[in-house]
Amino acid sequence: MIRIQQLHTQISETAGSKGQPLEQKTQYKLDWFKNNGWGYKDTKFILEQDGAVRLTGNKYRFSNQKMMKFKEWAEAKVGIDLSLNCEAQVEIPADPPIINEQFVNAIQGLFNEVSFNDAQRILHSHGHTMQEIYELRHGKLARIVDCVIYISSHAQAETLVKLAQEHNVMLCVYGGGTNVTWALQCPKEERRMIVSVDMSRMNHVRSVDRKNMTALVEAGITGKDLEKELSRYGVVCGHEPDSVEFSTLGGWISTRASGMKKNRYGNIEDIVLSVKVVTPTGTLQQSLDYPRVSSGPDLNQIILGSEGTLGIITEAVIKIKAQPEVCKYESILFHNFALGTEFMYRLSRSKVWPASVRLVDNNQFQFGMALKTMPHNKREEFMDKIKKYFVTQFMQFDPDQMCLVTVVFEGTKQEIEFQEKKVFELAKFYKGFRAGAENGERGYFLTYMIAYLRDFAMQFQFIAESFETAVGWKNVPSVCENIQRRIVEECQKRGVEKEPFVSFRISQVYDSGATIYVYFGFGYKGIEDPVKCYSEIEDAAREEIMKNGGSISHHHGVGKLRKQFMQRQIGDTGVEILKRIKQQIDPKNIFGNQNLI
Repeated sequence: MIRIQQLHTQISETAGSKGQPLEQKTQYKLDWFKNNGWGYKDTKFILEQDGAVRLTGNKYRFSNQKMMKFKEWAEAKVGIDLSLNCEAQVEIPADPPIINEQFVNAIQGLFNEVSFNDAQRILHSHGHTMQEIYELRHGKLARIVDCVIYISSHAQAETLVKLAQEHNVMLCVYGGGTNVTWALQCPKEERRMIVSVDMSRMNHVRSVDRKNMTALVEAGITGKDLEKELSRYGVVCGHEPDSVEFSTLGGWISTRASGMKKNRYGNIEDIVLSVKVVTPTGTLQQSLDYPRVSSGPDLNQIILGSEGTLGIITEAVIKIKAQPEVCKYESILFHNFALGTEFMYRLSRSKVWPASVRLVDNNQFQFGMALKTMPHNKREEFMDKIKKYFVTQFMQFDPDQMCLVTVVFEGTKQEIEFQEKKVFELAKFYKGFRAGAENGERGYFLTYMIAYLRDFAMQFQFIAESFETAVGWKNVPSVCENIQRRIVEECQKRGVEKEPFVSFRISQVYDSGATIYVYFGFGYKGIEDPVKCYSEIEDAAREEIMKNGGSISHHHGVGKLRKQFMQRQIGDTGVEILKRIKQQIDPKNIFGNQNLI
């Protein structure tokens, strides 16, 4: 057996003409991304001695501003005990890699970047569920990838898949690593060598066609970089999931993703015209130049939502739109969640849909308000008090009942003026009160911060996570009510000391229904196995969702976390069809991540 260091040295010396030591290049993401939590290394919430909570770094608008209300709210309303301290382990343990020597010898000189570094292997072996982050902080991932290969072209993808088949090596595709479905977890029983295929070097916009309003884009580009590149041409993609900074085009396609501005730009299946995929049986690519065809089943739909089980998505042709003339935030207060829900339903019927419109319940509204930064001066402080008095005393909004609709308008000035008129007329009918751009922007800021806040809470023995579903309008109230009831019951059964935090958001509207996003968490002091406890409660909540007419997922996907529910979602015949497609395309199970089925 050749030692790992020798293998690494051999590959480093023969991998391309640039002559750089490989680890200098493959450490790039770890230079700026946390190894045991969400987001940028320099960005986290900290509790200061004066009781203020502050977001470190300089990546966000509200970075390095004191949030004086958060501590009191978190202790009183959420039940977080900020006196507890549960520091993460310094070193994350990793088992030695399994090595297929014939494969390692075969790849020498073919790829510029190959790594057996333990930190790299760990990074590429997890997503961002609470369970995975807990294991990174306090335990050990059961099985991690054995090697990471960065590919930089479609040709390299074809070469890698060919060699993996020849040497019976499992491949696991890695985009932004932001999934919340255990999709990147390696199967514990897998004894073959597992190679993570990192797509981050395939991050280019290959071409932009302003006449047809399409772009050819490599699959490893992040949403943030995609919009930056497209802006040079005066166009946008417009797909903005909450993970847009880090998630990739290929990841969106493989999970059948949705973005907050889908009302204007569509879900990913509306944006993608064609995909190019390297499968074990060859490269799948459809013609690129047609707005629509009638030539049998749409093969794109086999790849959309396939979650890395069929091949490597290397590029896609996507629709683009002109940059909007105007983008603005707004918000509307409603007296309670029921009135807010009725407003959202009527808005769905009106067909006047802003780019994004979301309804948050009282818990989440208070969450957002707790993140409000300190006033910059006495005048601002005075105006805040006047606004609060006006809303609660004059307008008679109950602070413990009111909820908030946050809105993003995008388009031409004329489009937005028309949409604003219709939206606020409808809101007035349901006794809504226009609450301004600042509250709207803060509401969206919360969604970008939620994973950072999840990690902050975990250090005080409080675990939390989110999940989502799609449901018909008639079932929206019952789904929310029964999820709330079931989570509380399950926590009581398992000895959770304090009442759990549960919050709802209607994130998307459709003609026939809505997306419901759920946040829930609890303090785990005294719980022997908090991860097991949490997972059982989450499964019970998913059971309640399906009993009340909800789906497995609206946009997160299935992975391994929810695949036990797939048969109920698509039926025995549906499962059998997916199995046969997998067997036909990948008979050796090279893409053996075991997602979906």
